[in-house]
Amino acid sequence: MSAAEWKKKCEAEWSLQGAPMPDSLDWKSVYDAKPLGRNLLKNPAPHGLSKDTPPPEPELPDEPDRGPPRFQPDGDFSGWTTSTEVLPYVTSGIPEGVVICALPQYSWFSMEQVVDLKAEGLWDELLDDFQPEIVIQDWYEESQLHASIYQLHVKLLGADKSTVISEHTANPTEDLSSYSHNWKEVSHVFSGYGPGVRYVHFVHRLKNSFLNGFYSTKFTGSSVIVKPTKTSS
Repeated sequence: MSAAEWKKKCEAEWSLQGAPMPDSLDWKSVYDAKPLGRNLLKNPAPHGLSKDTPPPEPELPDEPDRGPPRFQPDGDFSGWTTSTEVLPYVTSGIPEGVVICALPQYSWFSMEQVVDLKAEGLWDELLDDFQPEIVIQDWYEESQLHASIYQLHVKLLGADKSTVISEHTANPTEDLSSYSHNWKEVSHVFSGYGPGVRYVHFVHRLKNSFLNGFYSTKFTGSSVIVKPTKTSS
């Protein structure tokens, strides 16, 4: 196929009529990269779970764990940069004189990725002028572990990786009055964000607990998808 034919194939397949498509681009390479409509995050389900199947019930230990406390969940986190923040014990609200045998110790487990939009096949004119929708989605496990078990922070960054052009934060609160153990969706659509976006910084934190055993909050289906849809300012 000629360069013009590859360009027409991209335009037709992604419905990009009206989008800036410079002849100087290698349209075969753009088509092979398929930057539009696919998940740009690596390893979106490190626990090997699907949002279409309810999360597994936590396994209760037969006897208390006598070893040192755990703070990091099991899983294949390749593609993610991970870190752990162990939180201090919460003693507020405990009446004076009460004998405390054990308290849960919580930790945040953070996972982040930076998506290089140009390396994934997108081009300057599309990002700056057309400004396609950038759709963020994530699913985490509802539980009664704590009132706050999930946080999300996504930033659209400029070419220097430090200029924040747009950002979105989610910090939902759990209903501890009734037991619910399903996947809970968190999503956001970036639109009309302005020119200059070159990177997407995706970071989420999930809370874990250790008390006679380790209990983690799982997630699945994390995604960053650039849609072939023009946004409005």
